[in-house]
Parts: sequence; C-alpha cells; structure tokens
Amino acid sequence: MSECTHDCSTCGESCAERTSPQSFQAKPHELSHIKKVIAVVSGKGGVGKSLVTSSLAAAMHRRGKKVGILDADITGPSIPKAFGIHTRAEGSELGIYPVESKGGIPVMSLNLLTDNETDPVIWRGPVIAGAVKQFWTDVIWGELDYLFVDMPPGTGDVPLTVFQSLPVDGILVVTSPQDLVSMIVTKAVKMAELMHIPVLGLVENYSYFQCPDCGKQHKIFGESHLDAVAQEHGLAVLARLPIDPGLAAACDRGEIETHQPNYLSGVAEVLDRS
Repeated sequence: MSECTHDCSTCGESCAERTSPQSFQAKPHELSHIKKVIAVVSGKGGVGKSLVTSSLAAAMHRRGKKVGILDADITGPSIPKAFGIHTRAEGSELGIYPVESKGGIPVMSLNLLTDNETDPVIWRGPVIAGAVKQFWTDVIWGELDYLFVDMPPGTGDVPLTVFQSLPVDGILVVTSPQDLVSMIVTKAVKMAELMHIPVLGLVENYSYFQCPDCGKQHKIFGESHLDAVAQEHGLAVLARLPIDPGLAAACDRGEIETHQPNYLSGVAEVLDRS
C-alpha cells in the first residue's frame, strides 16, 4: 500500500479509513435530461411487473408528463408488445434513439435491437447488466419528467447494476396475494435499504376478480396478507389491481395506452405530488 495522502477521492485503496463512499453512478447520455427515475421491482417473476410499469407510464403520460420506459428485463422483454411497438431502434454517431409508442412514449428494450422479436438472449449476467447500463448511457432519452425502469425479478446482476449506476429516486414493489408475499416484499425492501433507495410503496396485482354479472369481488388467490406486511415495513399500499381479462387482451393487442380504466391513475397522482 502506498503512503496515505488522506485524499480518499483520488485513492483506489479500500482501507478502513476511507472517509467518502465510492460512487458507481454512470452519467446519462449528454442529450438526456431526466428529472426522476422510478424502478418497478418484484421478488419473483409472474406478478405483473411489466403490466404495472406500462400502465403507470400511460397514466403519468395522461397527466401531461414526459415519460419514458427502460426495459431492463433483458431476457424476458414484454414492454414493446404492450405498446404495440414492432419497429427496430435506430442510432447515429450521437447515440441510440428509443422507439416511440403511438401515444408518444419513448421505449428502449432489447427486443427493439434484435433481428426478430422471438430471438432468445443467451448471455451471461455481466453482459446483460452491461446492456442495461448502456440503455442509460448510450440512449438519447431527451427531456423526461419520469423514466420508469421495468426490472427483471429478483436481486441479481441487473437490479444491482441499475441501483448502482442509475440515480434511482425510488422503487415500487409489485406483489400478489399469496403467502409468498412476505418473503417477496422483504427481499426487495432489504435490497433497497442496502442500496439506500427509498421504497415508494406496494402494488398488489391479481387482488380480486369482479364478476361482471353480480358485481361481487372474488379473491381467486385467497385473502391478501399485504396490509400486515406493509405495516411491518412501514410502507403504503398504493393500489390493488383486479384480474381484468380486458386489460390482458389490451396488452396482447398493444393497446395498453388507451385501455380504460387505468388502475394505476391513483398511483401516478401520488408520485406526481411527491
């Protein structure tokens, strides 16, 4: 070890006497000006995280905000399909341009870079994480009020890269009404705490099915445990989404932007006020 100069900002050593933390944050593209970055996470797959991201972006866009979506789920990208985007992203010597939806929401996803939408991505973790980082550094997002990041499930390479490389202002945790919810939320919350990122609240998907004939709500996946979990962690339950076949069909048709009702409108209002 070389002689200590007591200037930690110029030192590469990891000694116990360091007085300032190392920052791994990457600068966005010079033509990108983004006010807030919100990550949508879950502790496991299949809870509707991409649906929440898409609906929330559409709801915020309806409020007159400039929003974009960074699809960080490299091996399972579904954001372009929900918005009916099938064209490839283009670039120039300046950088990569996201593809805009019919309503004017810019989206960047690996599906927009492959030759075919169905081409599998057979990459190791560090390569996947590097691609997500490039979606931040190399993509020309322009002026955005909100950039929503659709995260892959779990707490692996990509979430770590996003939390360290991007200036994430907060996360939304998506869950389902099952006994696993406590573990799912706890994992996501603990990772956010370790990364010093605030948890903005919880969104429960598949909460109930409302019968179109009698109007009664049926708890298909059982009674929710989310309130107890939220209280345990001091978090707010921001929304409970029903099982809506019409919403699923709208995603399949690429019409998530125009589908009504938008169950995330209230969440968009809460975020807009914060």
